[in-house]
Amino acid sequence: LVSLSNAPTAVRAAAVTYTTLLNSQNDNNVKMIVLERLEELKKNHSKILQELLMDMLRALSSPNPDICRKVLDIAMDIVSARNVTEVVSTLKREVSKTAEEDSTSEAKGSYYRGMLIRAIHGCAVRFPQVAESVVHVLMDFLSTDGGMQVIIFVRAIIEQYPPLRESILTKLLSALSEISNSSVMCVCLWILGEYCESAGVITEAFDDINSELGEACFILKSDEKKAKEKAASEAMSAPKVVTKNVILSDGTYATQTMYSEVKKVEDNTPNLRKLLISGDVFLGSVVSSTLTKLCLRASDIPTDITPVKSKEMTMQALLVMCAIVKMATVTVTAQRSSLADCSERVTLCCRVLLDPKVTELIKPIMLGKGKTAFGTFLKSLKDKEMKDSKKEKSNVPLVQADDLIHFRQLRSTAVSGGDLDLDDGSDLARATGYVDGGALLSSELSHVYQLSGFADPVYAEAFVTVRDYDISLEILLINRTPNTLSNLNVELSTMGDMKIVERPQSQSLGPLDQMTIRASIKVSSTETGHIFGTIVYEDASTQEKFYINLNDIHMDIMDYIRPASCTDEVFRSMWAEFEWENKVAISTSITDLSEFLKHVIKSTNMNCLTPFDGVEKGSFLAANLYAKSVFGEDALVNVSVEKKEDSEGELAGYIRIRSKTQGIALSLGDRITTVQRGTPGQ
Repeated sequence: LVSLSNAPTAVRAAAVTYTTLLNSQNDNNVKMIVLERLEELKKNHSKILQELLMDMLRALSSPNPDICRKVLDIAMDIVSARNVTEVVSTLKREVSKTAEEDSTSEAKGSYYRGMLIRAIHGCAVRFPQVAESVVHVLMDFLSTDGGMQVIIFVRAIIEQYPPLRESILTKLLSALSEISNSSVMCVCLWILGEYCESAGVITEAFDDINSELGEACFILKSDEKKAKEKAASEAMSAPKVVTKNVILSDGTYATQTMYSEVKKVEDNTPNLRKLLISGDVFLGSVVSSTLTKLCLRASDIPTDITPVKSKEMTMQALLVMCAIVKMATVTVTAQRSSLADCSERVTLCCRVLLDPKVTELIKPIMLGKGKTAFGTFLKSLKDKEMKDSKKEKSNVPLVQADDLIHFRQLRSTAVSGGDLDLDDGSDLARATGYVDGGALLSSELSHVYQLSGFADPVYAEAFVTVRDYDISLEILLINRTPNTLSNLNVELSTMGDMKIVERPQSQSLGPLDQMTIRASIKVSSTETGHIFGTIVYEDASTQEKFYINLNDIHMDIMDYIRPASCTDEVFRSMWAEFEWENKVAISTSITDLSEFLKHVIKSTNMNCLTPFDGVEKGSFLAANLYAKSVFGEDALVNVSVEKKEDSEGELAGYIRIRSKTQGIALSLGDRITTVQRGTPGQ
């Protein structure tokens, strides 16, 4: 109905039916198919779907996170100024639900909460009128596992909407003691250092940070360390079980079992101090930078903050910075390699506070350049989104302005049977979806495999069609002999996660005759597979049995890989979680870094998450690539390549592939090993 009619009534009827199916069906596969249909409708009829947006958002109650993600993707594309308030209130309600969910659905809760936060962030950026209503609600989730997305959202809002800064900073200071994640704490401290400008907020921020830091000594004494280790070991020990016989009130005996647990010692150490004592060197440098900025801003407003108070702040900041450097030098942690950078950064901060000449030079940079650079970064992100949306909207017209218009109603009824209706072909193509015939033909020819030789009695070739989970084989058989071949069987076998669900039937082939037989294969995972087999037949005249071994059909992993995108936080979490890694050494004839990266992206059908400009020059390049298979499997690739400083200028480095399953890691590694040696033109 939708493919043959663009009438608003027909489209609205179809959309209403789709949303009803979406909310009434329990099968997740049906829901995904309905959402794909709605996504197709969205391209040309977004205004009609806007009327049904709230009905579509009811599907967020599904426990499947993939369905929720699809619903949010469609909703964010069709949200408008008229319905954004209702959409945001629904999303806020869903975010609040994730905090109340029990442990049974925690897996969906954390992932789902991240999706909701990103959706609310997108609404707030596009529609400023809802920013104030959502930012305070989301800041309650700074201490949860979605805190990183919340603080990034807060950072963007506080830069783009100056009137909201004071209320956001007050809320941020009140939530500072609840933040336990080091990365979230770093961003929070950066915001306080950059946007605290009034005297009251500067003083409050400085005092709150110092109260969280505690005493300016971040090294545990030996007695404290032993006591802490002892308390931790006691807390980890299993409860003691005591069993004894007791006499009940009626004179009978019974067995009583008691569990005695060690009382847990409450640790009242503030989170910021706890992180520094554990040896977080990078957080220490961020604390130093924040305190330095607050001291410099305090010295700029002597009317509100007295010089004596400013000096006290400076002395306190210097004590904290010395303690941070001492902690970084003594404590043995995984961030030991950052010691030199931390010491250099803290030394610069100390010189800025102590030396007037250095203060005069560095002060404008520390207080102004960071905010300016962040504003430029946000502007570049916005420009990129606008550029991508323009690319999506620039559709080629299906009908040219000077094409002939055929009216069937005005044709003569006395036409002969041989007349051709010029609209029949286009109508049939639209109804079947076979519109771009030329491009389809060229792609089909690339999937034809020769199975036997021209000199064999039976010539065989196969046309392979990959449809997500199914592989369809159309095998053409040609009898090259003048005899009839009876009981002709094509016996197929597979290697890999493939299963033959429909085998070719036994056939008889006449002299010099040909026929096409079909086979169907089910695929269950993304990995390279092989299809091999034999043709067995009997010569009808001599009754002899013959065998012809067929060439292998190599199934390429590229048939299942689709480019995809995700945030840097999601990429890093998946990189840490996935256990299968394949490390491929770079060996290529390409000498340009950007050309090599483009060649790898094109050959592996992946999406580059790291923004890069082909004009940039350098001797080192690092990029993250991401793709998703049709089975929902994630493929992560990290390219680290450098140009050797010799006369030949060869490239060296490694490409690391990580995935949840072994098959996709090995298959993608084989693909990269095969294609990286060539040049982009080959």
